[in-house]
Amino acid sequence: MEKKTTQIGLSALVLMIFSSIFGFSNSLTAFYQMGYASIIWYIVTAVLFFLPSALMFAEYGASFKAAKGGIFSWLRGSVSEKTAFIGTFIWLAAWVVWLVSSTQYFLVSVSTMISGTDRTQTWRLFGLPANETLGILEIIFMIIVTWIASRGINKIAKIASVCGVATLGISVIFILASLLLWMMNHGQLAEPVTALSLVKSPNHAFVTPIAVISFIVYALFAYGGLETMAGVIDSVKKPEKTFPRALIIAMIIMTLIYILTIFLCGVSANWEQVLGKSHVNLANVEYVLINNMGLTVGAKLGLSHSGAVMLGRIFSQITALSDVLGGLGAAFVMVYSPIKSFIEGCDPRLLPKRLTKMNDVNMPAFAMWCQAILVSAIILFISFGGNAATQFYTILTDMMNVSSSAPYLFLVGAFPFFKMKKDLDRPFVFYKSMTWTWVVSIVVWLVVAVGILFTCVEPILEGQYATAFWTAFGPVFFGIIAWAFYTHAEHKNILN
Repeated sequence: MEKKTTQIGLSALVLMIFSSIFGFSNSLTAFYQMGYASIIWYIVTAVLFFLPSALMFAEYGASFKAAKGGIFSWLRGSVSEKTAFIGTFIWLAAWVVWLVSSTQYFLVSVSTMISGTDRTQTWRLFGLPANETLGILEIIFMIIVTWIASRGINKIAKIASVCGVATLGISVIFILASLLLWMMNHGQLAEPVTALSLVKSPNHAFVTPIAVISFIVYALFAYGGLETMAGVIDSVKKPEKTFPRALIIAMIIMTLIYILTIFLCGVSANWEQVLGKSHVNLANVEYVLINNMGLTVGAKLGLSHSGAVMLGRIFSQITALSDVLGGLGAAFVMVYSPIKSFIEGCDPRLLPKRLTKMNDVNMPAFAMWCQAILVSAIILFISFGGNAATQFYTILTDMMNVSSSAPYLFLVGAFPFFKMKKDLDRPFVFYKSMTWTWVVSIVVWLVVAVGILFTCVEPILEGQYATAFWTAFGPVFFGIIAWAFYTHAEHKNILN
C-alpha cells in the first residue's frame, strides 16, 4: 500500500522555491562586490543560465514526475547510473558543507535580530569561549531542524511557505523605503549612475577581467538550488503542470527583485563612503547597508541623530528577522531534499538498507540523522579544534564554492541526451528543436564552465595557491570518491 503524502499546490511550491533559493543579502553582496556593474552580470546569468536551466529542469521534472530520485533520476534516465551517482554525490557533498556554513550565518542573524548588531562573539555558554558556544548552539539548531523535517513534508511545506513570505516581505520593505527616499531626494542617488559605473566595479578586488568574470560564480550561487526542489516533486499536486509553472514564476520574480534591489542600494549608499571601509566585509555588508538606509531615512525625515540611529537599528533587526526566517526555510528544505534525491534515485543495493529506509511519513529519517551527525561532527571540529580547524573550514568553504556549481555541468550536459530519448512521456516541452537544444545546452554549459575556470584561476594570479588548489580540487575530490565507490560496487558484482 502506497504511503499517503501531502499534496503541495502552486503557490506553496513557489514560496518553497523562493525561500530555498532567493537570498535578499545576495543583492546587497553583489552591490558591495561590483556596484551597479553587478546588474549586467545578474542579467547575463539570468538570461544565459537561470532562464534556460529552469526550463530544462522543468522538462526534466515533468517527464520524470513519477521518479522519486530528483536529479539522480534525471541523470540516470538521460545518460547512465554511474554518471548520475558521481554528479549527484558532488552535488550532495556541496549541500552538506552548505549546512555547516548556514548554521553560522543563522546565529549571526539571530544575534542581530535581538540586539541590532552581531554580538555572537560575546555569547557564553557553561563558561565556554564564544567559538565553542556557537558550535554547541549550531549543533542544537541542526538537531531541531532535522527532528522537525523528519516528521513529514507537510511540516516543511508550512514552514517554508511562511519563511518564503517573510523573505519576500523584507525585499518589498527595502524597495519601498528606497523608492520613498529616492522621491524625497528628488531622484538624486547617493551613488551616481554613469556609463562607467554600469561596467566597472568600485571594488578594487573586482577590476581585473578574470576577477570580473569569476563573479559569474557568485551570480550562479544567487540563483543556485533550483534543482533541489526536484526532491519534493512526488508531493506536488499535478506535477507535470505545477512544477514547471512554479519554476518559471519564481525565476521571473527572483530576477526582477535582484536587479531592482541592486540598483536601489545606490539610493542611500555611496559606495566609497559606506562600503569602502576596512571593517566592511561579506559577512556584515548586508547590515551595514540596511543600517545606513535607516540612518539616511531618519535624517531625511528630520529625526534627531539618536532617532536616526534607532531607526537604523530597527531596520537591521527587521532584516535580521527576515534572514532568520529565510534561513529556517532554506534549512528545512536542504536538510531533506538533496539527501532524499540521492537515496531514492540510487540503486538500493549500493547503500546500506537502513540508509534507504523511509519512515511512516515517507522521509529518509535515518539518512537525515546520519547527515546531522556528520554536519555536527564538522561543526564540533571547527569550533573546538583551534587554528587547524579554522584552516580546515576555509578549505571546506573553498571546495564548496565550485562544488556547488559543478553539478550543473552534469545536468546541462545531459539535457540533449535526455531530449534524444524516445520512450519518455513529455507533458511539458519548451525546447522543441534538437538544434536549438544543442545550442542552448552548449551556451549554458560554457557559462558555468567559464565561471568555474576563472574562479579557480583568480587565486593563482594573486599568489593564493592553496586556495586555488582546494577550490579546483573540491568537485574532483568528491567525484573521485563517488567514482571509486561505484566502481568498487561494480567489481564486487553488487550491480548487474
